Amino acid sequence: MQHPIRIWDLPTRLFHWTLAAATIALVVSAKLGGNAMMLHQRLGYLVLALLVFRLAWGLVGGHWSRFARLLYSPARLLRYLRGQGQPHEDEVGHSPTGALAVFALLASLLLQVLSGLASDDEISFTGPLASLLPGEWVSRATWYHADVGQYLLLALVGLHLLAVAFYALVRRRSIVRPMLTGDKQLPATVPASRDSLGTRLLALGLLLLAGLLAWWVSRLDAGAGF
Repeated sequence: MQHPIRIWDLPTRLFHWTLAAATIALVVSAKLGGNAMMLHQRLGYLVLALLVFRLAWGLVGGHWSRFARLLYSPARLLRYLRGQGQPHEDEVGHSPTGALAVFALLASLLLQVLSGLASDDEISFTGPLASLLPGEWVSRATWYHADVGQYLLLALVGLHLLAVAFYALVRRRSIVRPMLTGDKQLPATVPASRDSLGTRLLALGLLLLAGLLAWWVSRLDAGAGF
């Protein structure tokens, strides 16, 4: 018999949807340019805070949000790709391929934010780290941020959306609904993620600390853009 089991705690769900909205707004504001770059700057610091929060939450968050639950051995990944995986183990939280996508997206976003912090396009903005780094590093960061990173990120987001569509249309499983409600219909033996008032207050505290870190980074070179 199956029961509703809490898989995605509220902090993880809020992080997911806030990051998705911020990423879309970052791309749009970058394409618009001009006055929209001020918004792009602020969104960059928001994403930095969100990523720092997620790195911390991956260590102390809900059971299925922890990075330990996203680490699959190469053999297990290969079995899953061959269709020999065990759904009750491999698809409760993130599947082996889904876990790879999570790490790829987080790494891509982190590189994009860090390269933005170190960029200087000599026109509309200078990152707060640009004045603290050698000119060669700043040039490489600017090149990566504008000519490589954004397209890599768009490609990964596109693959993510294709995976969502594949699960919905081919496998007849929604991976969006659990990220909205937090629950999946699963056997009672599956461990649930803690999602209590205490864990939510812990998440709020971590988010505030992450926000303070992002604010501190923004002040490393007062008046600089992102």
